[in-house]
Amino acid sequence: MKILYLLFAVFLLIFQATSGSADPLFADTFECRSQGNFCRAGACPPTFTASGSCHGGMLKCCSK
Repeated sequence: MKILYLLFAVFLLIFQATSGSADPLFADTFECRSQGNFCRAGACPPTFTASGSCHGGMLKCCSK
């Protein structure tokens, strides 16, 4: 029975996902947020302007 605990631990370590290793899902969203902007559905707030798109063109990138 003790070997089952060891096998379970090894199983979890083998199939563990590594965080941060994958490319971002949407490159436009990554670029928007890396410039200090934010994504929003619909119109940007009054003091912000739409400077691009996010989530593959479904959202707007709002910048100051």
